[in-house]
Amino acid sequence: MKLPIVAIIGRPNVGKSTLVNRLAGQQSAIVHDEPGVTRDRTYLPAYWSDREYLVVDTGGLVFNDQTEFLPLILQQATLALSEASAAIFIVDGQGGLTSADEEIAEWLRHQPVPVLVAVNKCESPDQGLVQASEFWQLGLGEPFPVSGIHGNGTGELLDELINHLPIVENIPHNNEINVAIIGRPNVGKSSLLNAFVGEERAIVSPISGTTRDAIDTVVERDGQTYRLIDTAGIRKKKHIEYGTEFFSINRAFKAIRRADVVLLIIDAVDGVTEQDQKLAGRIIEEGRACIVVVNKWDVVEKDSYTIYDHEKLLQQNLHFTDWAETIFVSAVTGQRVEKILELVNTAAESHKRRVSTSVINEVLEEAVSWHSPPASRGGRQGKIYYGTQVTSQPPTIALFVNEAKRFNENYRRYIEGQFRKQLGFKGTPIRLLWRSKKVRDMESGNVNRATRVK
Repeated sequence: MKLPIVAIIGRPNVGKSTLVNRLAGQQSAIVHDEPGVTRDRTYLPAYWSDREYLVVDTGGLVFNDQTEFLPLILQQATLALSEASAAIFIVDGQGGLTSADEEIAEWLRHQPVPVLVAVNKCESPDQGLVQASEFWQLGLGEPFPVSGIHGNGTGELLDELINHLPIVENIPHNNEINVAIIGRPNVGKSSLLNAFVGEERAIVSPISGTTRDAIDTVVERDGQTYRLIDTAGIRKKKHIEYGTEFFSINRAFKAIRRADVVLLIIDAVDGVTEQDQKLAGRIIEEGRACIVVVNKWDVVEKDSYTIYDHEKLLQQNLHFTDWAETIFVSAVTGQRVEKILELVNTAAESHKRRVSTSVINEVLEEAVSWHSPPASRGGRQGKIYYGTQVTSQPPTIALFVNEAKRFNENYRRYIEGQFRKQLGFKGTPIRLLWRSKKVRDMESGNVNRATRVK
């Protein structure tokens, strides 16, 4: 049985995301003093007493708002309520009761879930009951004075909340693969997420900057669980102003950091841009596995050479990620979308793979026999004594040599290529640490002679 869901509902700027962060015990939802920061549904795990549940943040509701996003935000809130076991209606204790609150209360009365009223921004416990009293007029039961910032009153609210949540036994804790969906604005990241889920999980709009939070969605395929993280489109740094977009992009970079595999989304029409190259570099810098997903393939005019031409351009412009698998898809039609998860499985396995020291040294011995290390100007040749994997995610191999500076970049790439040729590591970067070790240390018996490369 899945964890019960608690939907957070309210008008803009009443502190929904602040309270979500308080309930979840983490700073995941973006909090900024600007209406409309949250638009999509954002799920976070939370618990109270011995009960676990998911809290879902939603966009601020304003029923007389005529902007493009209102119907989409309302759709997201309705979907959140349809799967929720209970809802918490957040109102502003400092601003007092408004007509917008009354409209939302009337709408909530027609929803099929119990609703608790949380009067936020009641920072003073002494004044909280007074601030909350006028919200009895909403007709949704007792209003609970709380402070999302300080945590005042949240215990009483949660004591009542868990009375409305089903008891879940034997909660499954699957070995999830975290998958971050990264790319420039309008390359189809949210459309791809919706194609995976099979519903309008994220708002899709031609307006740049529609997605703001890093949105987690859990899906399961063939017994494997994936946590898909949709992120804000990342523009060039010079175009970013401090505020909502700044926080959104920081969330996107954090999503890369906590991912096992990153889907780098490329627009098939635009091709690889300078910003795409920078994002690829960021993925490598963070040591994440990667799959290059070329989206909007359905709108490209094709002949028998088209895909080969595109592959050639990708190899030229993203040559430093030649270890990453590439797939051409259409999020709109669903073409090859499900195959992405097959590539995710392979990349995730490579990313966490560990190889024994004996196997690593067999590869090194064969590599050196085919191509000896270069000699320096003084005539002294580089020598690799032995190698061992020191960590995974990404696979990191320490190579102990006489002097690291004797190994030029070409030879280092050759050794990495031999590891990939012999051991695979498809879909993940690998790191080689070249460690200088004096000859006398090697001959003094500090290293087992059996592990040396002959």
